[in-house]
Amino acid sequence: MNKTGISKTTAIYIAIIIHGFGIIGILSPNYREWFIKCTPLNLIIMAFLLLLQQEQRDKKFWLFAGICFLTGFCAELTGVQTGLLFGEYKYGTILGPKLAQVPLLIGLNWFVIVYCIGSLMEKLHHKMASASGAAVSPLLVMISVIIDGAAIAALFDYVMEPVAVSLGYWQWKNSDIPIYNYVCWFVLSALLLLLMRKLRVSTKNHFAPHLLIIQLLFFLLLKLFL
Repeated sequence: MNKTGISKTTAIYIAIIIHGFGIIGILSPNYREWFIKCTPLNLIIMAFLLLLQQEQRDKKFWLFAGICFLTGFCAELTGVQTGLLFGEYKYGTILGPKLAQVPLLIGLNWFVIVYCIGSLMEKLHHKMASASGAAVSPLLVMISVIIDGAAIAALFDYVMEPVAVSLGYWQWKNSDIPIYNYVCWFVLSALLLLLMRKLRVSTKNHFAPHLLIIQLLFFLLLKLFL
């Protein structure tokens, strides 16, 4: 139990219940539109739970969160306005209020995804190092966290893309999802993960890896059944 009164287990249960009902609702023709419209609320609740479970919300954490938000939003803005990043696409109305045709929640979503991946990678490397008992070069660990984490981010987007298009989050020109999109996801995620390491942002958040897995399963199941 943390000082907010919400335990890690409770936060995980809340995330599972919300995403579980989301899957059922979206797959139900009579309720699909209503559940899709609740997407912004879902994103906000998950981000709020993530913040509540963060053990160390210091200046470094907030600095990274702000930079991540702005970087993600500006990258999407560049993509929508010019097509130079990700490819040629445009957002629908589902994700809420927009600034220059880009939903404001997109920046928040970038932070949640990158931070959850960073937290997961740090925990995996710590457990692997503890299990092996062997000393590992800090540089090698950093490279692994960044490259492997960026690959997971690109994989997450690969699973999410067809579902997002089907639900009307955004649309690609000619309905094609370019490989370039995943390249941009990899590169941008790698840069943000590098920043996360350089700032020494605390990854003591037991909810973060679970949230990433829950969201990945959410999109994977919808991808299979939509």
